[in-house]
Amino acid sequence: MFSNAPSLSHLLRVRLDRHARAGRTALLGRFGSVSYAGLRERIERVANALQDLPRGEIVGLLGSRSPDTVAGFFGIMQAGGCPCFVEPHPSLDIVRARLDAARARSVCLQGGHESMAPVLVGAGLRVRRLSDLVAAPARRGTAAGGPRTAAGARAPGGRFCASLTTADAAMLQLTSGSTGGAKGVLLTHGNLIGNARGVVARTGLTPDDRLLHLMPLHHTNGVNNQLIAPLLAGAAVVLAGRFRAEAVEEQIAEHGVTCLTGVPTMYARMLPHLRDPARRASLRLLRCGSAPISVSLHERIEAAFGLPLVVSYGLSEATCTSTMNPPGARRIGSVGTVLPGQRVRLLRPRTNERVPPGAEGEVCIAGAGLMKGYVDGSSAAVLRDGWLRSGDLGRFDADGYLFITGRLKDVIIRGGENLSPRAIESVLERCPGVEACCVVGGPHPDLGEVPVAFVQPRAGAAPGAGELQAVVAGRLSRAHVPARIHLVDTLPENAVGKVDRAALRRRIRRGIESFFRAEGN
Repeated sequence: MFSNAPSLSHLLRVRLDRHARAGRTALLGRFGSVSYAGLRERIERVANALQDLPRGEIVGLLGSRSPDTVAGFFGIMQAGGCPCFVEPHPSLDIVRARLDAARARSVCLQGGHESMAPVLVGAGLRVRRLSDLVAAPARRGTAAGGPRTAAGARAPGGRFCASLTTADAAMLQLTSGSTGGAKGVLLTHGNLIGNARGVVARTGLTPDDRLLHLMPLHHTNGVNNQLIAPLLAGAAVVLAGRFRAEAVEEQIAEHGVTCLTGVPTMYARMLPHLRDPARRASLRLLRCGSAPISVSLHERIEAAFGLPLVVSYGLSEATCTSTMNPPGARRIGSVGTVLPGQRVRLLRPRTNERVPPGAEGEVCIAGAGLMKGYVDGSSAAVLRDGWLRSGDLGRFDADGYLFITGRLKDVIIRGGENLSPRAIESVLERCPGVEACCVVGGPHPDLGEVPVAFVQPRAGAAPGAGELQAVVAGRLSRAHVPARIHLVDTLPENAVGKVDRAALRRRIRRGIESFFRAEGN
């Protein structure tokens, strides 16, 4: 579908032309609607306003979900730059730290973020207002009616766009940094095209689709799967404001949304607010990824929406999505089968030896989505012999469905025995009264580490620690039984909705008992 494209910018320009000629809508939201022709013009204005941008320069981008921010992202790329969405944050120190991690030399600001300009200029960054770029006049020869390529499409604007290749840097993705400082993942035009090709093919995206965009723009899914893939396919993207669980059903009804993507915590928060199935009748596809989902929550989501939930798996270092359940043949508990253009195999940790069929191993990824590297040059720790070492543990079943079984770094070593937190969590999640849980290693003077469980009860329920420990003892070995079980109001999350295991470990170390609503023995 997207084969032989010299760059994502070129491919996007050709696709924007095609969808514009068909009169399609690109973006929807409180701002109204923006046609594909209108989005194409905004992108070209930004690209043409950045004629002085050095090729390959990393440009930070701080903005809300808006047409101008979307145009800014693609316009920077079309001008030959490497855009990087930076997580919006009120603390200038954190914003500067993120820009430093990205090795950004310039930054584009939108809306309320423009007040940061003086400090960022003082830090040596070149600062531009996104509104000025979008309002800049289009250069002659790049707007409607401009020169045509041999294929008949208007030639893309921007000094470098015509010469960009699949090997050129197209985007810098900052990781969440939940286990330390953020890492800047350098992705090429070829990486972004390869990811989009696999996702569009697996999900069957067409111009008839409307996606509700709820994920953060600084998250790889929010860019790759909810902007790049649908815009190439000609779908409409509904740019919601800040995620509000109580508003999702109304947004689906108002815009006729067909595809909805979220992390498990988003879906869990939506469930109490689903009132009328008729208002969700337009939905054809529910997607979930970015964090593990329990079997019980998966089943509750499907029961509430009346649709299968398609779970996927991937890493920023592999662009975004490497495996996904087939929409018509999903398997609960699995993250699906390998997407076209991707390669996934299981290796024994710290070796190149493949594990036997059905055995557990470290998930390793190669193929079209494999990153160019970390911007700081530290890629050797995860890229070995052409394979990305994910740090995740998993197994394939006989039909090629991947099941994630844990994280190497999360393994609890109790008296020399390796214990998988995910195995314990899977048992606890099925206990009556358990809404969510997380198991981490806690210090022990004799055994080194022991499992410690944090359990979020369902409303009106308060499962006893002894009861939960007995259930684990009945399903797993004695070593897996949590030494302590803490009942908590909520589990801490990072910026993209994943349970923050590092925060729980810190709370254990600090002994902050006020965090616990109640605790077992």
